[in-house]
Formats: sequence, C-alpha cells, structure tokens
Amino acid sequence: MSDGAVTVDVARRGAARKVPVRGLKAKARRILRLLDLEDCELSVALVGDEEIRSLNGRYRSLDEPTDVLSFPVEKPLPSGRRIIGDVIISVEKAARQARQRRRSLDDELEVLLIHGILHNLGYDHERSDEDEREMRAMERRLRRELKAAP
Repeated sequence: MSDGAVTVDVARRGAARKVPVRGLKAKARRILRLLDLEDCELSVALVGDEEIRSLNGRYRSLDEPTDVLSFPVEKPLPSGRRIIGDVIISVEKAARQARQRRRSLDDELEVLLIHGILHNLGYDHERSDEDEREMRAMERRLRRELKAAP
C-alpha cells in the first residue's frame, strides 16, 4: 500500500547545472497536488539548448531548440503508483524567453513546468482551438493557485 506521496526528481545537465532546484521541486509537487494527483512521480530534466535541440530533432523532427518537451508515461507501476512522465526544459531558452517577456527565470521555469506537466496529462494546445483554450485556461488557473497557495 502506498502513502499518497508525490515524488519529483530533478536532474541538471550542461548549461543548467547551476540552476537551484529546491524551489522548482516544491512547485512541481504543488502543481501535482493542485491537479488532485497523489501517489505519483514526475521527472524533470533541466538541460541546455544543445541537448533539447537533439531531443526535439529525434522526437518531433524539428532541428531547433525548444523550451520544453514532455514525455508522458501511460502505464502505472505494479504498486498502483502513477508515473506522470518526464518534463525536459531548456534553461538557456527559458532565460531568453524570460528576458523577452520581462519576467524572472523562476517565473519562466514555472510556466514551462506547468505546460510540460499538462502535456503529460493529455492536454494539447496543438490539436484544436478548443483544446488550446482549455489548456491555456488550465495554465492560468494553476499559476493563480500557485501564487495564492502558502
């Protein structure tokens, strides 16, 4: 029997090695709880543009760095524990976007983390206009709730 714990593992590679992860892990756990997800695991990798470009090319046939990639896992573990999947974020791309959008890197990482988690849960802004509206509304809701949560 499991205890309902939410586990978040964060790996840092390349250009992302110096990014603090404690706050990001806490945000990820809060996001999952806001989505009423318990007894689950999420993996987050903070990488550089080179690594995410390679992954984007391999899995999406796009030869360019992107900000976030998601890899959902469909099957629960034999224990019943759910693996949400992997969220991979380019810290270099996030830093550029943060400057362009006039927000902190932490805020941009939060936006990308929410986006990646929602993709892993089946939300997809590229399917239709209605799906895009639904995903964007959920992203806004989660950001508001994160700001309000203690």
